[in-house]
Amino acid sequence: MRTRPFRQPDVFTDTPTRGNPVAVVLDGQDLDDETMQRFARWTNLSETTFVLPPTAEGAAGGADYRVRIFTPGGELPFAGHPTLGTCRAWLAHGGRPRDAQRIVQQCAVGLVPIRPEGTRLAFAAPPLKRSAPSPMLLSKVAAAMGLKAAQIEAAQCLDNGPVWLGLLLDSPDTVLALRPDHAALKALGQKVGVAARTDAEDAGVPALIGRANREARAFGARGRAAAAAVPSVDLEVRAFAAPVGVEEDPVTGSLNAGLAQWLIADGLMPARYVAGQGQCLDRDGRVHVTQDEAGQIWIGGDVADCIEGQVLL
Repeated sequence: MRTRPFRQPDVFTDTPTRGNPVAVVLDGQDLDDETMQRFARWTNLSETTFVLPPTAEGAAGGADYRVRIFTPGGELPFAGHPTLGTCRAWLAHGGRPRDAQRIVQQCAVGLVPIRPEGTRLAFAAPPLKRSAPSPMLLSKVAAAMGLKAAQIEAAQCLDNGPVWLGLLLDSPDTVLALRPDHAALKALGQKVGVAARTDAEDAGVPALIGRANREARAFGARGRAAAAAVPSVDLEVRAFAAPVGVEEDPVTGSLNAGLAQWLIADGLMPARYVAGQGQCLDRDGRVHVTQDEAGQIWIGGDVADCIEGQVLL
């Protein structure tokens, strides 16, 4: 065991404690899989990452660093908020990319470009494989979620490393009211992401009022008191991941990447929008989605510094 630099940023927010934190061990060399997994269980965050030098193949492809990503329940080939949080932590710790306008992260899915967008960072959504879920799976998941068939407008299996069953629901009210049977989802081995387009009640109103409406539905008077002027939300999102030890993830980059690739391609969302996630966990995440002229989806967000120190591993 030795002392290693450590940071814990909060991702998809510019206000500490309002987004999704990630634990970042900035020197993961010489740590075995068991130690990494044990530490990830101990942090009890949705993800913990370990920064390593790129492999020879990764370096040849332009990688600036390599990362391994663990949930309390296992390792992930890719995840979104750990990508942005790890990048910010690496830069803050003195990391210098080969190209100041393009940081390249190596992980199990390959090389992931990350670009600065003003004060934010954005990652290029990895290639997505998607397909229609089987009627049996959709029926079982709907029962575990407490959903009626009429409340599900569309469904897709989304695979960009992590695998999500994406459900487009009829309204943000339905999304915010969900109380899933997490044990049933765990038994199914299925992670589920739900989303709904902003309803007419919030459309075209100032961000302050729009957010007050959403928080009032989720939290009542406390939500109304907490409302503040922030970017308005075009898509309300929640993520349930009991199979990997996380009942509900506060703000989820990989899911939002998959949702964006699906919904934009099918004409269900515009090429630029803002997703909100975390309301039911007293968070206030904002995911900035952009499709560039080449068709590449970029998933962006603010990252707030929270904890800096050392860890003995």
